[in-house]
Amino acid sequence: MNQNPKMTNKPRSRTPLVLIFLMSLAPVIGAVLMYFNPDWRPDGSAAYGQFIEPQRPMPSANDLKLTTLDGQPFDLNTLKGKWLLATADGGACPDSCARKLFILRNSHASQGKNVERLMRIWFITDDAQIPEKVLDAYKGTVMVRVNPDQLRKFLTTHAGPDVSAGQALADPMWIIDPLGNLIMDYPANAIPEKVRKDISKLVYNSRVG
Repeated sequence: MNQNPKMTNKPRSRTPLVLIFLMSLAPVIGAVLMYFNPDWRPDGSAAYGQFIEPQRPMPSANDLKLTTLDGQPFDLNTLKGKWLLATADGGACPDSCARKLFILRNSHASQGKNVERLMRIWFITDDAQIPEKVLDAYKGTVMVRVNPDQLRKFLTTHAGPDVSAGQALADPMWIIDPLGNLIMDYPANAIPEKVRKDISKLVYNSRVG
C-alpha cells in the first residue's frame, strides 16, 4: 500500500528548537537582570560595602606623612601584605569614633585562623590627646597621626569639596588590600555583622595577604 505523500512530507514543529534556544538564553538574561537590579540578588551574594572604582594605590611616605603617637615617622607601605581595616577620626574619639574602632576590632578578632592576615589602623586627624580608656580598649590597633588634607586625597570618595577634611574622614571605614589598594568603604552606621561577613569573604577568597 502506498503512503500518502502529504503525510510523509509533513513539516516538523519548530517548537522544541525554540524552547531549547530560550532555555539556553535564560542564564544570560538572568545574570543581566541581577547585575542591573542588585536588590533582586539573594542574601549573601553581593558585598555589603561599596567597592571603590578605580582602586586607589597606597600613597608614598612623602605624599602621606604619618607619625606614631611618640612622634616617629611611619610609612604606611610597611603594612603591605596585610588586609588593613582602617578608620579615621580625632584623637578625643567620641562615641561615633569608638563605634567604628569596635566594629573593626571585632571583625578582625572573628576571622579565626585568618586573623594574622589582617591589621587595624586608626588615622588620627588632629593633635588631641587620646583617652586612656580608648588606648586600653583598642590595643593592637596601629595608631598614627596624619594631616587630614593629605589623607583625604587617598581615602575619601563621596564627600564634596564643601565638606571639611575632618568631617569627610570621620564618617566611613575602609578596607585596604594586601597590595596596598583602597578597595572598599562602609558608612559610619554600617551593620557590624554585615561588615564582618564582607571581610570574611574577602580574606577567605583571596590568595594574597
